[in-house]
Amino acid sequence: MPDGEPAYRRVLLKLSGEALMGSGDFGIDPQVMERMAKEIAALAADGYELALVIGGGNIFRGAGLAGGGMDRVTGDHMGMLATVINSLAMGDALRKQGVDARVLSSLDMDQVCEPYARYRALEHLDRGRVVILSAGTGNPFFTTDSAASLRAIEVRADLLIKATKVDGVYSADPMKNADAVFYSRLSYDKALADKLGVMDATALILCRDHDLPLRVMNINQEGALARLLAGEDIGTLVSTGEHE
Repeated sequence: MPDGEPAYRRVLLKLSGEALMGSGDFGIDPQVMERMAKEIAALAADGYELALVIGGGNIFRGAGLAGGGMDRVTGDHMGMLATVINSLAMGDALRKQGVDARVLSSLDMDQVCEPYARYRALEHLDRGRVVILSAGTGNPFFTTDSAASLRAIEVRADLLIKATKVDGVYSADPMKNADAVFYSRLSYDKALADKLGVMDATALILCRDHDLPLRVMNINQEGALARLLAGEDIGTLVSTGEHE
C-alpha cells in the first residue's frame, strides 16, 4: 500500500454491467475484462481490501422487460442471474492474474459459487481475498446500486466507488446539455433533492445514514482507479459534508 496514503483501506467497487461491454452493445469484451482485472489485481497486491458488485445491464435488464409486460419479480430474478454471470467472468479473469478471488451470491447456487453471508465475506477480506458479491440483495425491486451500498456497509468498507462511463456527477446530462455543471464535491442531501441520478434514492439514503463516502468516476480511464486510491482527486465525491 502506498506510503502516507490512503484514508481508504477497504473499498467496495461497484461496476456497471455496461462497463464490461467496451465498444460493443452487448455481453463482455474480453480485453476490457482483462484490463480491469489487471488494475484490480495490482491494487490487491498493494494491500487494498477489495469487494466488487457488478451490475447485469450488459446481459439483461429486468426493469426494461417488466415495462413490456413481464412480471417484475421474474424479470428482477433474471437480472440477478445476469450479475452472477458477470461476477463469475470477473472471478475467472482475476484468478488468471494470480488473485485469490471468491464469488458470493445472494441467491443459493452452491454448485456455481459460495452463498453470501456477511461473516464469510468479512473472513475473505481479512485474508486478503477479493470478494465479488453477486445477485444483488437477493430480493426483487432493489437495484445493484442499493446492493452495493448495503454490502459496503455490511463489510465495513471505508469507501464506495461507483465506476461508470462518465467522469462524475453533473447537474444534467453533459452529452445533451452543454451548460451542465460538473460537481467535484456533492452532499447526499443535494443529490437526493436535485434528483441528480447518482444512484437510486435507497442507495443514497443508506450511504448518507451510515456516513459512507461515495466516489463516482470513469472506469474507462486506464489507471484512474489506482490514482484515486493513491489520493488523487478524481471524479465526484459524494458525502454527508457540505456541497461545494
